[in-house]
Amino acid sequence: MNISVDLTLSPLQDDYEKHVINFIKHLRASEFTVLENPLSTQIYGEYDILMPFLTQEIKRSFAEVNISVLQMKIVKTDRSDYEPHF
Repeated sequence: MNISVDLTLSPLQDDYEKHVINFIKHLRASEFTVLENPLSTQIYGEYDILMPFLTQEIKRSFAEVNISVLQMKIVKTDRSDYEPHF
């Protein structure tokens, strides 16, 4: 089953920006489709492959900071080709 995942990482420390950039770079280096906007990053792929990858990357990211918040939304479909019609 294909899924779309919307991620917003918020490290709660002064040097948050470098941690967000590092997280996104790791996502970009993966085999998955990754799209970004100013507020979040979307990643698309097969559930059974994508979720273990995300678990690993979230854990790696959390290990780099003292406190971090990650908001994640999962949609049960691949929305990578979505284009607004308005």
